[in-house]
Amino acid sequence: MHTPVLQESLEELVERCTQAVETPGFAEAEAWKREVPGRALAGCFPVYSPVELFHAAGMLPVGLAGGGNRMEIAHADSRFQSFVCSIVKSTLEQGMTGVLSSFDALIFHSICDPARNLASVYARNFPDQKVEYIHFPQNLGAPEATGYLAREYERVVVSMSELTGRAVSFDDVRASISIYNQVRSVIRDLYAIRSDTPHLLKTRELYPLVRYGHLVPPERHLEVLLRARAMILAREGRPKDRIRALLAGSFCEQPPLDLIAAIEDAGCYLVDDDFLQGRRWFTRDVDAEADDPYYALADAYANRSVPCAVKHDIRTSKADALVERARAHRADAVIVLCAKFCEPALFEYPLYRKALQAAALPHIALEFEEKMWVFDRIKTEIETFVESLLFS
Repeated sequence: MHTPVLQESLEELVERCTQAVETPGFAEAEAWKREVPGRALAGCFPVYSPVELFHAAGMLPVGLAGGGNRMEIAHADSRFQSFVCSIVKSTLEQGMTGVLSSFDALIFHSICDPARNLASVYARNFPDQKVEYIHFPQNLGAPEATGYLAREYERVVVSMSELTGRAVSFDDVRASISIYNQVRSVIRDLYAIRSDTPHLLKTRELYPLVRYGHLVPPERHLEVLLRARAMILAREGRPKDRIRALLAGSFCEQPPLDLIAAIEDAGCYLVDDDFLQGRRWFTRDVDAEADDPYYALADAYANRSVPCAVKHDIRTSKADALVERARAHRADAVIVLCAKFCEPALFEYPLYRKALQAAALPHIALEFEEKMWVFDRIKTEIETFVESLLFS
């Protein structure tokens, strides 16, 4: 049984979340599974997975964010080309080294071609593990898109129910939507605090607080977030002479935490970002009282979700949305930080560049890899960029 840590400072809470995030494996999720017979783990690949559905089926949705820079790729290279992003390889490597053996199901979807291929490659290599693929609509403007996705969600719930032996009612889905709405609401509050007073909340602190939710039940994550919010609001401090920067492009593969810290140390207040986008996917709460909760989730995805390179939606311009975000957060500049070989992000960059130049918003474009250990070059480039803005 989970026992809350009493008299824990914010620094201690952040450090505990950091340790959970950076320690290889999924110890807390596996401990949750062992507590009660019949529990199951669902590994959810970025960017967005309908975690409410797995929670409603009695499963713990666990975020698969790759192996980080502590995992060597020794087996997965034989299954993929050299020119695919690190997260695809390290996820398969986790499977091939037994790290994902406690997972009852892994869920993939149409983020990009390598992610789509990973679903079939994983299923072929691990026939005893359930692999589910969610087919998101590619024409979100079509009148049939929302209804189609709602029925796709129902199909996935039936598939998960076969694993847990638990029939899922509409009320179960509504309850799960409600708890995740609460989690997303507090995360929005924390992001707003960082945007308004970035000197009181570093991204180096915010990131592990949010990512901790990829490893534990939403009820436990909500407790952590509420305690963190209360302590952050009680903080005092003075702003430093730094630029306000919006970071875009890291929506799937996550940069090492030390790289995030290096960017801040280079003279930036990060006032908004694309990190862990899947758990912040909706622009407002999903209707938890809807007659058809599957349709409510599908409608939120189709019509009230954030613009993202992996969501094909010709109704909006992602480049214009980036400029609007930068202005809304009073950003002095934009950092486009893309994972190496991330085709969706790199395809969007020329459009971003054109829109940012037209808006007279300075920007810098950089690439990272999941396995990076040394960040001196990126830090130096950002320091030079910051100095050019501060002293021009």
